[in-house]
Amino acid sequence: MTTVFITGASGYIGGDLLSSEAATAARKIKAQYPTVEIIQGSLDDSETLVAESARADIIIPDFTGMKDTADAADHLGAAKAIAQGALEGHTEEHPVYWLHTSGAGIFSFLDTETKDIKEIVNFPDHAFHRDVDKAVFEAGSVRPEVLKTAIISPVTVYGQGRGPCSQRSRQIYELAKLTIQRQKVPIIGRGLSFGTDIHIYDLTNLYVILFERALSKQDDGLWGPEAYYLCENGEHCWGELARSIGRICVAEGFIPSAEEEAFGFEEAQKWAGYEAASWGLNSRCRASRARLLLGWQPSAPSLESELRDIVKGEYRRLQEAERDA
Repeated sequence: MTTVFITGASGYIGGDLLSSEAATAARKIKAQYPTVEIIQGSLDDSETLVAESARADIIIPDFTGMKDTADAADHLGAAKAIAQGALEGHTEEHPVYWLHTSGAGIFSFLDTETKDIKEIVNFPDHAFHRDVDKAVFEAGSVRPEVLKTAIISPVTVYGQGRGPCSQRSRQIYELAKLTIQRQKVPIIGRGLSFGTDIHIYDLTNLYVILFERALSKQDDGLWGPEAYYLCENGEHCWGELARSIGRICVAEGFIPSAEEEAFGFEEAQKWAGYEAASWGLNSRCRASRARLLLGWQPSAPSLESELRDIVKGEYRRLQEAERDA
């Protein structure tokens, strides 16, 4: 029997992945998936991460589901613990597959997009998530016949998650929430920055494809130092997206007008936290390798078609929070 170690099963991506494959959060997961063994802990529990990585056949860490503040794809200690356990607990006859979750924020230090895989896997150390990505690939290079690594890098994720706990993404949802709270359309700078986006179902499908390749021990150049898979299905201009949210809010009666409000970067972060960082940064990329090497094709609803439901959902959340206060 294959043992799969998924971290962040209570999170947005990890929970949706769990739904497609197979404290309070633990009870919810156990109730929905009774055969799943629950291990409660955090990214700082190095001993647990080492032990579970040593006994797993496939490791799928969704660090993004395990923190509410800064993106936990930046937790170098957790990545090193997983690498240690993976290398210590496996042999060439019994290899382990590690599907690491990063983030396309790594592209935000560029003003243009790049498709050059050699450039992508050699981004400078100051790029978002780069230190953890680097640690993953370096661990795989120590004993490539034992530890098979791949990185999946989601962009701005949207859509209703199917996990038992967290079913909501971050950046776009916080933008809608702030628009309703401020009763104005927040624009950072001139609103000209671009981001790429992906529906949670399409993202999960990419994990499943790689998971199935790992399950069948299919290599074919899919793993190793250039196994970096972006996941996107189009792009948006953050300023235009904010204006679209404003128009929906007016049409639904959530705000009186779509008046725009200039926001500085620091002020936006005070209101919306880390998620606001993406509203003023370029992050442009294409999922060429996922399409070409894995045959992955996105098919879920577009961001445009989902946007009204996202805005209405944020309004309901704010109303519920007000009633519960």
